[in-house]
Amino acid sequence: MSDLIAFHIQEEIIKRLPVKQLIQLRSVSKAWKSMIDSSDFIAAHSSHHTHLQYLLVKYQDPVDTEEKYVSFVDDDNFPEQRFVLTLPSSVQILNLPILIGISHGLLCLYDNYPKLRTAMAVLWNPSIRKSIAVAVPNEMYVGHETVIGFGVCPVTIDPMIIKITQFNWWYNKKNEINNPWKVKIYTMSSGKWRILSSNLLSKSFRVTFPQVAIDRFIYWCALHKVPIDGRLRSCNVIVSFDMCNESFGVVDLPDSLAHHPNTQLCISKVRESLVMLKYKNRVCDVWMMEDGVGKSFTKLYTIKAPHGPKKTLGFRKNGNLVMEVKDHLIGPGTLVVYDPNSKHFDDLGICGNGDSFFVNSYMETLLLCDRLDCSSN
Repeated sequence: MSDLIAFHIQEEIIKRLPVKQLIQLRSVSKAWKSMIDSSDFIAAHSSHHTHLQYLLVKYQDPVDTEEKYVSFVDDDNFPEQRFVLTLPSSVQILNLPILIGISHGLLCLYDNYPKLRTAMAVLWNPSIRKSIAVAVPNEMYVGHETVIGFGVCPVTIDPMIIKITQFNWWYNKKNEINNPWKVKIYTMSSGKWRILSSNLLSKSFRVTFPQVAIDRFIYWCALHKVPIDGRLRSCNVIVSFDMCNESFGVVDLPDSLAHHPNTQLCISKVRESLVMLKYKNRVCDVWMMEDGVGKSFTKLYTIKAPHGPKKTLGFRKNGNLVMEVKDHLIGPGTLVVYDPNSKHFDDLGICGNGDSFFVNSYMETLLLCDRLDCSSN
């Protein structure tokens, strides 16, 4: 680019380019590399909504039982543009990886029983084919379980992993239920784990997988148990974690959701809005949270399955639902897209073993491009 153009004008032009071109431009000059690798540039690039959006699909092939990752370009030509992602070596060494979530174009996978005999999390940027592995500290507690959360703080653009150690209710005595959780936080900027000692919830809350990261918050479905008349009674709530001030919060649900069987609820998102999916028999209600944390929920629509079990997995950019369809309760499922307006189903041509599907949208990001110790492929 001509030296006659002021550097700040060059930056404004460059930040509108797609990630693949930016990676190439890093080799043009030291000034451009330093600019593109800076957190301010990465944040500014992420804020531009003109970049392509993608739909990630993870599933287990019913023939060879391998975990596969496919990315669709989520535009007007959907689902014509698709490509298979190659797993980085840091993911391949994991034994039973769980895809925790996606935030700012980064995927977080976690394995408590990997081949290296230590719990590991992997942050993976499929857009630039780089990843970083993070050792997760083991906890030696009786009757406990681990919940991993992941998100990228929109202010600092710093990837963050949250490790919650929660104790099974059958193990805890009733007079111990108000004791706080044990929480550790890892930030990529520090490269270290530290204990979070304030703004914690009590053991009366039990969060469940999956999670959703929206803006500055990570959300989980949760059960809240309180002693009433000598007995522990529970209701459904949403637990949030603010990545900016590192505090937990609680979002109350409408009665129809709060007292529904928790195994028939699932958290998701439409674009950047939180939604709750409520299942009952062959019917799925989609509820959206309005105006952020602590506000009301509105039911958007109800999906009635004409035949066969169906499970909502995620949403396209236009709001259409991505669902798993099965002919039987057990066995492989097929991925389809459902338009709630026309009530039409489109087959995506992907078949996977039951409960192996993961669907989430993402945009390209530059995160990890300055990490020299990352693996690439």
